Formats: sequence, structure tokens, C-alpha cells
Amino acid sequence: LPGNPPVQTKKALKQRFLKLLPCCRPKSIPSLSESKQGKTVLASATLSSPGFLADSVEDEFELSTVCHRPEGLEQLQEQTKFTRKELQVLYRGFKNECPSGIVNEENFKQIYSQFFPQGDSSTYATFLFNAFDTDHDGSVSFEDFVSGLSTILRGTIDDRLNWAFNLYDLNKDGCITKEEMLDIMKSIYDMMGKYTYPAMREEAPREHVENFFQKMDRNKDGVVTIEEFLESCQKDENIMRSMQLFDSVI
Repeated sequence: LPGNPPVQTKKALKQRFLKLLPCCRPKSIPSLSESKQGKTVLASATLSSPGFLADSVEDEFELSTVCHRPEGLEQLQEQTKFTRKELQVLYRGFKNECPSGIVNEENFKQIYSQFFPQGDSSTYATFLFNAFDTDHDGSVSFEDFVSGLSTILRGTIDDRLNWAFNLYDLNKDGCITKEEMLDIMKSIYDMMGKYTYPAMREEAPREHVENFFQKMDRNKDGVVTIEEFLESCQKDENIMRSMQLFDSVI
């Protein structure tokens, strides 16, 4: 998207995105043959019709430690663009990383920071967390997670651009200011670290913001509305190509 660092190759971007998803890391998809006291470790996390059901006393004990139980599989299939199998795989990974069924902002930051050890990803992780936390209750449930993921990976171009706009619109007032975009850009540069090559100049974030507004702020009133954002992005071939990079991530 405009204002971000240079676009990576499709393969590199795809691999990086996969690593950012807990469900796609090797340790996060345990084999269904793994067992615990003769039962599958993921028994209580298995998605079954019509919902997530416990099959035994042991399962009920495990479920008693869960703070949030997700909605039924059929309902999530209707609400997202994932298949039954994809939802099962995503939930196993989510449950493995978040046994309680929800993730708060601090946990989200900790998970995200593992992939950017060379920099400070905490501020950008907060912005990303707020974009996933659509009901603003201070936590991201599995439903929140797959809903956002479905939009990013399977949504229409407009769906994806609207999601990106919401990420940039930090105070959710319907427009992006230069101050908001500068905060976003600084957080991205902090996340990438100070020791990148070639070295990043201190004024680079502000230059990215000026370029962003030069492209997007059509009426030059100092803010970018959703209409300006959508219109500008849809006319930019590079942005349109970048929107298609995640089409076959999972």
C-alpha cells in the first residue's frame, strides 16, 4: 500500500506473511496423531458440527480453562470465505498459541515481536491489534481473527482496501491525517530496525507521508477520506498488484 517500504517479491511477501500467522508456524500445527493420556491433545479444540463440542469428561475439563468458546463451524463458514478444513487448521494454530481462546494486546505484541527481533514492533502491533479488535473490547477472539484474515486474504479489492484504511485511521473518525500516517510510518521503521541496509534516513518516514498525501489527498484539504483512498488505490497499478499477492497464501 502507499506509504509502505518497497514492495517485496510475491514469494518473499507470501513467506513473511505465513510466518506472521501463528497457525502457519511448524510448532503451531501439531499432528492429529499426537496424544495426551490416550486422547488427542486437540480434542477439545476440534471443530465439529454444529459447533465446538466436548466428547468426554476430560474434554470438559480442558474446556473449563477456556475463557472464550468460538462459534459453530457452520456459522463461521457463512461469515468468512474459508472452507471447513481451513477453519480447522486455523483454529488449531490459534488454540495452540492462545489456549484461553482469546488474545489481549500484550500477548499479541509478544507473539508479533518474535518476527522482528532487530526492531521494536510494539507500536505497529498495537495498531494491527486494534484493526483486528473490531468490537473494541480489548481482546481478539478466534472469530475476530478469522474475520480479519478472511477480508485480507479472500475479500474483494474494496474489502481489502477498506480494511487497510481502517488500520491507518487510528482514531476511527473516517479520515486519515498526516499525524496518523506519520505514526504508522514511524512504527513500521521502528519495527524494521535501525541497522537495515541500506541505512534508513531519519526523515524517510515523513517523506513517505508526504508522498502518500500527494497521491491520495485529491482536494488538498489535509486529510484523506475513504472515497479518496479507494479511488487513488484503484487507479494505481502497483497497489492493485500488491492487493493480489495474498490470494493463495493459505
